[in-house]
Amino acid sequence: MPELLKERLLALNDQRISKDGVLVIKAQSHRSQEKNKAEACERLQEVVASVAISPLLRRATKPTRSSQRKRLEGKASRGQIKAARGRVRD
Repeated sequence: MPELLKERLLALNDQRISKDGVLVIKAQSHRSQEKNKAEACERLQEVVASVAISPLLRRATKPTRSSQRKRLEGKASRGQIKAARGRVRD
């Protein structure tokens, strides 16, 4: 399982991940080193938790016949409207 998480982390293409595969988190918002370390650890846990959830696989579906028919009818009606925009002939 940890190898899978590492692969997903590397696949993020995040600028915080170096070419060597090292995740760099920088925290400088607090004046104390302890608070900055705690904040960095929290952010690290958030990144790992976001990768730990496996993405749902998309199932390919086929449009119904009626939806296909409606789409084609709409395209035909739009085509007629556009064709009628031409010059008026005498």
